[in-house]
Amino acid sequence: MFGLDINIVAIIALAAVSAGAICYGFLFTRIEVEKKSDVRLGRIKTAENDRERVKAARDRVQELSKRRKSMQDSLKELEKKQEEKNRKMGDGSLKSRLGQTGMALTLAKFYIGSGTLGFFVFFVALIAGIPMLAATGAAFVAGLGLPRWIVGFLIKRRQKRFLAEFPNALDVIVRSIKSGLPLNDAMRLIASDGQEPVKTEFRRVIESQQVGLSIPEACVRMMQTMPLSEVNFFSIVITIQNQAGGNLSEALGNLSKVLRDRKKMKAKVNALSMEAKASAVIIGALPFIVSLLVYLTSPQYMAVLFTDSRGHFILVASGIWMSIGIVVMRNMINFDI
Repeated sequence: MFGLDINIVAIIALAAVSAGAICYGFLFTRIEVEKKSDVRLGRIKTAENDRERVKAARDRVQELSKRRKSMQDSLKELEKKQEEKNRKMGDGSLKSRLGQTGMALTLAKFYIGSGTLGFFVFFVALIAGIPMLAATGAAFVAGLGLPRWIVGFLIKRRQKRFLAEFPNALDVIVRSIKSGLPLNDAMRLIASDGQEPVKTEFRRVIESQQVGLSIPEACVRMMQTMPLSEVNFFSIVITIQNQAGGNLSEALGNLSKVLRDRKKMKAKVNALSMEAKASAVIIGALPFIVSLLVYLTSPQYMAVLFTDSRGHFILVASGIWMSIGIVVMRNMINFDI
């Protein structure tokens, strides 16, 4: 009985395996087709998803490029408007330059001082026995050239001090805005506790707001007394933020970083060009030094240049060529950053 049961079980198992094999044989092709169809559908869905992702990424890139282009267009428009305003302000006039010195100088005081200096030099030259023509030339140079050179020197010195302190002032404004203060109060903080000449310039911005100007207009007016590209950048950032909005603290922080990088680049360029500047100074001073030494050792040899008409021609030609050489060397060693 036990053996019969085993045979029956074996027959049943064999029949089941045979039936399964026959079914698999008939259904194998269909199963493979369905598998391939599922794989193909999966690939198609993945490709569609990838295509959608690529399209979304492309749309984002296009949107960013459009925003960047619109920002660049608005920036160019603002720069053109500010250049027109700067031309209308008369930045090259003597009155504007006197205001840029940071001193209480008026046109009347300047002209009185220039005339006084010219008469003094003329009087001293006559007392020293210098001929009338040479004394007049010296008085002309002292009365017209020297005061304007002093004004230019004072302007450059004040601008250097401003550029040294301006990034620190921007950092203070950024921290004030992040702490919750409005831009107006941050500028008041600089105007009251800042370092000169940044303190004076921001005080003028605050005073301009008190007479009815907006913050962007007051920042643009800063170009009257501080005509620098850095100040122009600052006024453009304030104007764009006022028109389009955005994170002002981040924009001013980036501007501060850019200004510091510009300062480092200028210092690096000055260090690299210092050898060329020293060579230019030596080469430019060498003819005068040699002429002085020859005159001290052999006065009669050099006197021909000052007593003969041909010597006068040689001196004029030499001065022209020296001037051309100095201008060329100056352009070679000076870099705009």
